[in-house]
Amino acid sequence: MRFQAPRGTNDVLPSESHRWIELEGCFRELARLYGYAEIRTPDFEDTELFVRSSGETSDVVSKEMYTFPDKSGRSLTLKPEATAPTIRAVVQHSLCPPGTVSRLSYISPIFRYDRPQKGRYRQSHQVGLELLGGASAEADAEVIEVTFRFYERLGIEGAAVRLNSLGREECRAAFRQAILDHARTFLAAESDEARAKAEKNPLRLLDSKDEDVRQAMAGAPPVTRFLEDDSRKRLDSIQALLTEAGIPFTLDPGVVRGLDYYTETVFEVHSTRLGAQSALCGGGRYDHLVKELGGPPTPAVGVAMGIERALLVLEEVGKSLPAPAIDVYLAQATPDAAPALRKLARELRRSGLATVLDTEGRSLKAQIGQADRLGARYAAILGDEELGRGVAQLRDLRRGEQVEVPLDAVATRLRSMG
Repeated sequence: MRFQAPRGTNDVLPSESHRWIELEGCFRELARLYGYAEIRTPDFEDTELFVRSSGETSDVVSKEMYTFPDKSGRSLTLKPEATAPTIRAVVQHSLCPPGTVSRLSYISPIFRYDRPQKGRYRQSHQVGLELLGGASAEADAEVIEVTFRFYERLGIEGAAVRLNSLGREECRAAFRQAILDHARTFLAAESDEARAKAEKNPLRLLDSKDEDVRQAMAGAPPVTRFLEDDSRKRLDSIQALLTEAGIPFTLDPGVVRGLDYYTETVFEVHSTRLGAQSALCGGGRYDHLVKELGGPPTPAVGVAMGIERALLVLEEVGKSLPAPAIDVYLAQATPDAAPALRKLARELRRSGLATVLDTEGRSLKAQIGQADRLGARYAAILGDEELGRGVAQLRDLRRGEQVEVPLDAVATRLRSMG
């Protein structure tokens, strides 16, 4: 029997893995520059963690989670998003005591039972940021700036921020009622279950993927009409900070995000190069989540960025990420050369040169063919004659040129040749 990867999962093959490594390296370096420390959390958590954080009626909890009992009967869930596990770890390990600010980054798989399609898998991967303890508009703007700079560094053109505010609980109550009033005729024809879900969280109507719902909600009053002065001032300050940073943005009342824990600022990054499916990522402020998950009241803002989505976008806009190069392939023209080549390989690797050594005693022709397939720039060839004189034939595999170099000078020569 031949096995295949489960539906909705994807193998990252050696021909593709360099793109992941480069993207993750870009994210890690950017996070380091802004002072974010990396955190890693388990791939599964107590189910109640996600029920509490995402909302019992959310699509994530009601339709998309991989939930299972363990042998003790505890309900566990493969994490469908990474913010709640990060906050659980923050609370458990007291990573953000009151009065302090903590900046965390993560690279994590997420699991959702969803219909697989291009760029969307049942196991996918995210990079993300969480800024905890920061209540200011500057904290919001910082997370948005790092997010935008990530896509900018990757070379994704036409990226811009879509910004909105959901306001505080007080003004959101009036907004929720206005949404229900707008949707009343539409909801009257829907099922009892659909009406109950809408009444529990009307904002989900604005975030729905269902085309009928989207059409029904066209022309709904924007949340900005209901914002209190403090929320308006925060939104104005964020706009000023983004302008100062040179980050393109627009106000978009349609950005509400799909999880219950968001408050005040929400945002998405889109690219004009992608047509209708232009969204790259999203995030926002969640000032009540830490307390909801057992910690002290802690303001926070974060973002999650899909790795598969970013790689797909890079492919669509024709941007490539550099593959790691093999600097030199060591080929033996005689079995007697093997000890000398092993010694040379260790020296070259200590010098930082990526080196592949033939281990199978194949013909010289087969070894050079393998060097070409690996994309090696050079081959160092050692036969009986070279071994006797303590030299190697150094061949430039791109130009076809070959020079004789003393064995103890191969590393120096390769570094000088770039």
